[in-house]
Amino acid sequence: MARPREPIDLIAAKGRKHLTAREYGERKNAEVDAPADRIKPPAFLSKKERETFGELAGELIRLNIMSNLDCGILARYIRAETEYIKVTKQLQKIKFAPDRASMVAEDAQLAEAYARYNYLSKIQNRLMKACNENARELGLTISSRCRLAVPKEKDEKPENKFLKHTKRA
Repeated sequence: MARPREPIDLIAAKGRKHLTAREYGERKNAEVDAPADRIKPPAFLSKKERETFGELAGELIRLNIMSNLDCGILARYIRAETEYIKVTKQLQKIKFAPDRASMVAEDAQLAEAYARYNYLSKIQNRLMKACNENARELGLTISSRCRLAVPKEKDEKPENKFLKHTKRA
């Protein structure tokens, strides 16, 4: 299975592949460079979600990861995370102790509580998967950031140990 294509600057920073100046230029010109000048939260997000969008978008722009094309996936991530939190709070409110003052039988009350718990936990699981998938796409997880990280360029070249034999004083 082929590896995903890497940006030419990452290849050059790794220093493992030697390209001619012409090959480097051709690869650099062939890369898509999406602008990041119109990043705005979509209208379907709530006020609080828009604030979260602004915070995360700012961090992603600072890391040179986000472009105008990523607004939708970031909005879907935030929306799924918000819904996940809502469902989690509903799950925490479920009580498995029957209400003795109720006219409904204890077994029926427990069966209803378990059915509600199962229903909400399935929804929670789907939302968690959506959050994780979108987070990986955006570079919000540790492992996805490791794949995106560009190694720092070395400022100084190592000293050639054989030069001391060629110098004549």
